[in-house]
Amino acid sequence: MRLQKYIAHCGVTSRRKAEELIKEGRVKVNKEVVKDMGVVINPHKDIVCIDNKSIQLEENKIYIMLNKPEGYITTLSDEFNRSTVADLTKDIHERIYPVGRLDYDTSGLLIMTNDGDLSYRLTHPKHEIKKTYMAKVKGVLNNKELNLFQKGIDIGGYVTAPASIKVLKGEKDYSIVEVIIHEGKNRQIRKMFEKINHPVTRLQRIAVGKIKLDPLQKGKWRHLTKKEIEYLKSC
Repeated sequence: MRLQKYIAHCGVTSRRKAEELIKEGRVKVNKEVVKDMGVVINPHKDIVCIDNKSIQLEENKIYIMLNKPEGYITTLSDEFNRSTVADLTKDIHERIYPVGRLDYDTSGLLIMTNDGDLSYRLTHPKHEIKKTYMAKVKGVLNNKELNLFQKGIDIGGYVTAPASIKVLKGEKDYSIVEVIIHEGKNRQIRKMFEKINHPVTRLQRIAVGKIKLDPLQKGKWRHLTKKEIEYLKSC
């Protein structure tokens, strides 16, 4: 098994993040630092350590939906002592990690798991999993701005893929809109609205593919159903 895949299967982090750990020289195999992405290990014989702590395969796969509140970062730890999504899932004994991310000031549906293969599938660009958001933005959008948003916007060295946007409510000084994208660039939706001069004042993710956010209270989680898990694995 490739080293980065083994790390993901151990429930430490996603396969992509595992590759970063390897590049940073934080991974050892049998007490030797490894920085080669092509290394293959024997899960039953080799000893793998991250930051000098040994890791082992997670046998029990966990899949949950979390309603992330604003004010939490989508990591398992933080050097600045900010609240993380791990603080909200302390009652889960297995080590799980977030699939993708939600910004510090964005709330809503976050999938967490220790299934490295599923995480890789859901975050890889080629699968183009759609994410649906509800946003409150300043001002009222006109047709020109909506068309620009739908075609793709340069958000600073990167032109976004075509997006879906629907105005649900338009008042004098704000609008409520539904946005569907399949990318996951850092603060992408906020940057897109800033480019058309309608800053976001509130943002919530309400769906990942066909998985919709339950009426969970913010900060609460539930296990995904068997049907939901099967759907995500088929994406």
